[in-house]
Amino acid sequence: MSTATAVQTTLQDRLAAEDLKPKIGSKVNLSKADLLSGNYAADLRELLELRGVLVFPKINFTDEEQAAFTETIGTFLPEIKGQKVYNISLDKKKNPNRDYLKASLYWHIDGTMNKRPIGAAILSMKVLPTWGGDTDFCNTYASYDALSEEKKQEIENLRVIHSMWNSQLYHSPEPTLEQLEQLMAMGEVELPLVWKHRSGRKSLVLGNTAQEVLGKSRQESAKILHGLREWATQEQFVYTHEWSVGDSVMWDNTGTMHRARPYDPDCGRLLHRTKTEGEEPIN
Repeated sequence: MSTATAVQTTLQDRLAAEDLKPKIGSKVNLSKADLLSGNYAADLRELLELRGVLVFPKINFTDEEQAAFTETIGTFLPEIKGQKVYNISLDKKKNPNRDYLKASLYWHIDGTMNKRPIGAAILSMKVLPTWGGDTDFCNTYASYDALSEEKKQEIENLRVIHSMWNSQLYHSPEPTLEQLEQLMAMGEVELPLVWKHRSGRKSLVLGNTAQEVLGKSRQESAKILHGLREWATQEQFVYTHEWSVGDSVMWDNTGTMHRARPYDPDCGRLLHRTKTEGEEPIN
């Protein structure tokens, strides 16, 4: 048994956890009281980095409990307007910025435009959709590790321009000039294609904000980005969560991408999100 496997086995024993798939996802069967106590926070953080996604089935957090649990995992990151819980919904009554959330139907990392992307994020299901609406997660640590040495060397030092306007074009490919200018005003950032984490591990930085690879033609750039996304989102690296009301799912935003599966936009689907501050920039 390898050292990493031994560590994971020990963590899973302590957390009453079990693998959901070989390369991504663990179900944690601790009680709500155990989770809120903070006694298992360090173990949960360690298992989260190893597995990418942790599922707490039908834990039924209230908003206050979800925020309190999030605070045990890391430094709590409130929303722009200061609220602790964010409504993930395409219902305008529940989220006036529903159009912005349409990009969540495509693979992405939260906060690529920030100096430090979000660390961990937690979603809790409140209202199920009438159809669809599962959430996909892919492990960008595991997908990087599985690349050939030749491919790793090929992409090691590539840098990519990311922008919010690129992500919005996925669902609105023909914006007005005014709309496009508003999106472009949000700026662009240059990021490495391979994130060299301070832990020594590496992960791929992809998603719908990835616009172009510097120094490559448009065709070469598209082939690199689309090809790596296709690689990273293979079935072996992906866990799909089929929601039940009361479920909570936490993911390592620094080592996974995620997306919502299509669903009826007028069905009232509602999840509540909390998150922690990122602890390192993308380097």
